Amino acid sequence: MQPGSAHIVIIEDDPVTRLALAGYFESFSYRVSECSGAEQAEKVLAQDTADLLIVDINLPGKDGLEITREQRARSEIGIILLSGRTDDVDRIVGLELGADDYVCKPFNRRELLARAKNLLRRTAAMRQFARRTVHFAGFSFDTASRQLIGPEGEVITLTQAEFKLLRALVLNPGIIMDRDRLLATFTHRQNGTNSRTIDVMIKRLRAKLGDDTRAPKIIETSHGEGYVFTAQLS
Repeated sequence: MQPGSAHIVIIEDDPVTRLALAGYFESFSYRVSECSGAEQAEKVLAQDTADLLIVDINLPGKDGLEITREQRARSEIGIILLSGRTDDVDRIVGLELGADDYVCKPFNRRELLARAKNLLRRTAAMRQFARRTVHFAGFSFDTASRQLIGPEGEVITLTQAEFKLLRALVLNPGIIMDRDRLLATFTHRQNGTNSRTIDVMIKRLRAKLGDDTRAPKIIETSHGEGYVFTAQLS
């Protein structure tokens, strides 16, 4: 998505950080809305569609994690979380709730801009992808109707979690997706859910795709890192 067409909403209670970020993104021709908290952000989002949220986790009242959970339940909007804490707990929880990226304060503005550009391209591609059917290894995957058709014309039933997992992999062909990132595509931090759940889900998807677990051709394992979709798309 080109600068100028993207609307970024910054939700940050510190006015100095908020104004500095807004001015920086506006200097690259992005359209920016500034919000000091969740209530103001909800009013902005109700009136104007946003392409990306940059959200501070530690907001007064409804915090950034709750905003992430609510927005992810409504749409596939890009979400980058900001936090002054460096422990892994917030990062993992944020990703599980559906955030796309996580940046620790103090941050480099150029790095944040690069992350925002990449995420805007990815979410734009996702919207385009959601309106079309893709083909791979003899399968037809219709993301609008959530229908997967096999090589013999048979309908292959996918659970909602399996659909979201397959969509995430297909949308990022050739890119290694770690377990936390894949987990965030279909779950909101449910009790008993951990990153190893992905291994079980991948095993089920491979079975439905007829992908040999010993020598997979569609979803390959990147040992110690995660999984990667390797089938040719058309």
